[in-house]
Amino acid sequence: MKIEEIIREKKGTILDVRTHEEFQGGHVADSKNIPLNMIMDKVDEIKNFEKPLILVCASGNRSGQAHRYLSSIGIDCVNAGSWMDVNYYQSLTV
Repeated sequence: MKIEEIIREKKGTILDVRTHEEFQGGHVADSKNIPLNMIMDKVDEIKNFEKPLILVCASGNRSGQAHRYLSSIGIDCVNAGSWMDVNYYQSLTV
């Protein structure tokens, strides 16, 4: 399933892996924020999120790192890249 379809069908959880400060500067509505450097410490919390996880950051680099780790431990997730792209896709569903 494509990222656009997941968002359009309101499936999963959008997880922003940028810093709290970056997140406060702008983010996708209803997204959750766990910075990349805290992902390993928050795995139990992350496992409770509705899947698939839609991972975002500023450019796709950090969300790519989170994707590699989370998928390696069996968590259903996709690297959606920039939060602004996901924000755009979400705006089309309103």
